[in-house]
Parts: sequence; C-alpha cells; structure tokens
Amino acid sequence: MSTLTDEHPVPSSQSSTKVSPAPLVPAPDFGPTDRLRGWVVTLFLTTVAAVTRFTMLGYPTDAGTPVFDEKHYAPQGWQVLTGGVWLADNPGYGLVVHPPVGKQLIAMGEAIFGYNGWGWRFASAVAGTIIVLLVIRIVRRLSRSTLIGGFAGILIIADGVTFVSSRLGMLDIFLALFAVAAFGCLVVDRDQVRERMARVHAEGRIHVTEWGPRLGVRWWRFGAGVMLGLACGTKWSGIYFVAFFGLLCVAFDVSTRRAYGVRRPWFGTAVRDIGPALYALVVVPLIVYLGSFWAWFASETGVDRHAVGDEIGTGGFWSFLPNALRSLWYYSGNVLEFHSGLTNSAGNHHPWESKPWTWPMGLRPMLYYFADGERVSGCGAESCIKAVMLVGTPAMWWLAVPVLAWALWRTLVRRDWRFAAVLVAYGAAFLPWFVTLDRQMYFFYAVTLAPFFVMAIALTLGSVLGRTDASAERRGTGLLVVCLYVGLVVANFVWLWPILTGVPITPETWQNQLWLPSWR
Repeated sequence: MSTLTDEHPVPSSQSSTKVSPAPLVPAPDFGPTDRLRGWVVTLFLTTVAAVTRFTMLGYPTDAGTPVFDEKHYAPQGWQVLTGGVWLADNPGYGLVVHPPVGKQLIAMGEAIFGYNGWGWRFASAVAGTIIVLLVIRIVRRLSRSTLIGGFAGILIIADGVTFVSSRLGMLDIFLALFAVAAFGCLVVDRDQVRERMARVHAEGRIHVTEWGPRLGVRWWRFGAGVMLGLACGTKWSGIYFVAFFGLLCVAFDVSTRRAYGVRRPWFGTAVRDIGPALYALVVVPLIVYLGSFWAWFASETGVDRHAVGDEIGTGGFWSFLPNALRSLWYYSGNVLEFHSGLTNSAGNHHPWESKPWTWPMGLRPMLYYFADGERVSGCGAESCIKAVMLVGTPAMWWLAVPVLAWALWRTLVRRDWRFAAVLVAYGAAFLPWFVTLDRQMYFFYAVTLAPFFVMAIALTLGSVLGRTDASAERRGTGLLVVCLYVGLVVANFVWLWPILTGVPITPETWQNQLWLPSWR
C-alpha cells in the first residue's frame, strides 16, 4: 500500500520509504470565525465592566480632594487643562517626573466633569473598561474560542487590581491599556502574516528565494508601535514592552517562515522582517513619544524647556541637534536622577511598599484610602471604617505559581505559542523590576501584570476544558470545573467589594477582609 503525504501519493516502488504523516504547512486557521457571537459576548461583558467601573466613580475622596497619588496627577491634569498650554508646568509641582500622556488623558475627564472625583477618574474608568474588551478579543483570538474569551472577560472584570486601578486618577491603568493594545496588535499581525504566507505557499511561490517572500505593509505591527509609543509617553517603564515585544515579533516571524517551509527562515527574517520591525517597534514609538511632548516643545514655561544656554552650554559634540531636543534630553536626565534617588538605601521607605517577588500572588497590597472614627457612618454600627485597597482577587492571584508553571511547561515542552506570547508580555511587566531592587516600589506597579496574568489563567482554563474533539464526558466535566472556578472568582470579588470601593463597614468586617498578616 502506498504511503500518502498531504500533497502527492508516493509511488508503490517507494512504498518502503518512511514519510512523516505531519502536514507540510499549518492548517489554514487565521482567527475565530464566529464573529457575530464573538461581538455579542464581547459587548455584553464590556457593558458589565463599564457598570462596575463607573458605579460610584466619584467616591470616595479626601474631603473632596484626591486620595493617595491622585494628589499628584489630578492637579497636574487640571493645570494641563486650565494653564493655557496643555502642559503641567506649574513651578509648585517641582520636577514633573512622568511623561505627559496620562495627565493629558486625566485632563480630558476633568474637562467634561470638572475638578472632582468623576473628573479625574473618568479617563481611568474608560481605560479599564477598554482593557476588558481587549482581553476578551485577545484571548478569543489566542484560543480560537469565544467561550474562553468570555471566561477571560469575566475574570478581568472580577480582578481587584484592574478594578481599583480603573477607579483612581493614576497613570498605571493607562500604561496597562497601551501595553495590552500593543500585544493585541502583534497577535493579530501574526495571524495576518500567516494568512499572507499561506497564500504565497498555495501559489507555489514560497521557494522563489531561499529566505522567503516579502510580506507587505503590516499595519497591525505599525499600530503596536503607536501603542508602545503612548505607553512610553505615559510612563518610562513602557520601554520594557518595546524590548520584549520586539523580540516576540521576531520570534513570530521566524516561526512563520519555518512553518511554511522557507529554506533559511532565520536569514529570511533578518533580510525581510527585522528592518521593518525596527521601524515599527522602535522608530515609531520614539516618534510618538517625542510627539507626546508637543505642548512642551511649543511652550516657553515647560520644565527645562530652554536648558540649552542656561543649564547647559550651546557647544559640544551634540550641538548639531536642535536645542529643543537637547533640552528635552537634559530634562529627562533630571527625571532619571529623581527616580534613581528613590531608593531604600537613601532612606526612602513607605509602610506599604513591596518588592516584585511579592507581586505575582499579591502578598503585599496597597492601601489607597482609609477613614474611621466619628466622621464615618453608614455601616449600622457605632464605629465604621471606609477603605480602598489595591488587592488582587485571591482566587486568581494565589494561583500564580501553578498557572505560570503550567504556562512555562506548555511553552517549553509543548511549544505552545499562545502561552509563550503571554509569558513574554507578563515578563515585560515583571522581570525588569528585579534589576533595581533597592528602588522604592509598590504593588501598583503590578497593574500591568494583571491583564496578562488573566490571559494565562484563561488559556489554562481552556486546557482544563479540553479539546473540542474530546468525548462529551470529558468536555462536560471540564466545563463544570471551569464554571465552578469562575463562579468562585466572582464570589471572591463580591466578598472583597467593600474594601475595593470604600463602602462603610464595621471594624469586625474590616478584620475579616484582611486574609493575610501582610495585608495589614
């Protein structure tokens, strides 16, 4: 009997030759096909997310003023709006230590609602809601399952970290939004590139050159560059995502060329892909980052705007650069010096600071707001407490070790690109912080971890659910386990609701909410 390959039958005279039964190229799977159902699920869960994020958005405040680090960004956003130059340049702020994008977004909310809780938190709530939408769409595309995407949406809605961050006027939720959007763009770009490569293979042009075909303009990769530029324009830690996502994009391109039989995939990627990738994921973010300082460039009063000729000389090796760019470089150096000085060894300590090894499980949360005594009422007891704590929902975050271990196993042993991609994104948000352990750090730096961790959990639930071609009993048991777990997460979120939103509770209830000694 003749052995068959995917393309040609082997003649009977060669029937003793061993031929791999594996397909020569990947199956033509370039994304989910149930578009209508996918958007119905996405929009429904996004609406639920909006309700949770916007309910009581203006509450609580510190006697009508911002709470915790809102005290930095809400006034700066207001000055961006009212200062006449769309820039935070009030000398009273001292050195403005973060790029302008996040404060400009806060200013947009303040333009609509004024200088109040709704105003300085509105943009954060919008960003947090969009993150839910993006997580659903990304996981749906990664898993090729609207069901798994829907589970991811429920999990991100019920995550305490993204929930609280969506309801405060701080910068980290915007950084998370742009990082997740950039990741989503690269995932879509991967599918689109494979679709183009499949078309070239079907036309018999894959071996015209030994390094494979050109893949045309890749607008999704360009979009990722724009999002990365906005991430850097929000916080400098966005640069970590530029580095990690650049490597991820190269890995996607190499694997695509290998999958479709390009003779020299690494050389082909070097010749065809790395140059455009550097433009899209390095040059474009740099241009967007510099563009985010447009108000600073246009101003006369921006911090260090005219440093050349004042703080630094007009000559030297870099004198060929425009004075504005040199002044921005000088300003950035002052910002870097400020951040570099925020170290424990320099005497900077905070009762709620934490180190990155505690972040995956949320072992040391962040207390944003606390009020007790006679000024607090409404809990039905003589003494009441109001608190807002940034804490990861334990039913998810306490599973960080097994979930990440499973993702690593799927990556290294099963070569599962989906888990690998999520781990790269998670690593971009997590690993760089170990380089500067002496620095003062807080759990809110882990906000960017949350969406990618939820993606890892959702993909793990997909493994629990089982393959679509599994037996009905296997799928039914898997679905039962997954539904019970998702229900547990939602119940845990509901339990934590009072300390996520500042609802008045009794001191006894407050103590019951603090599950670990490190939460106190």
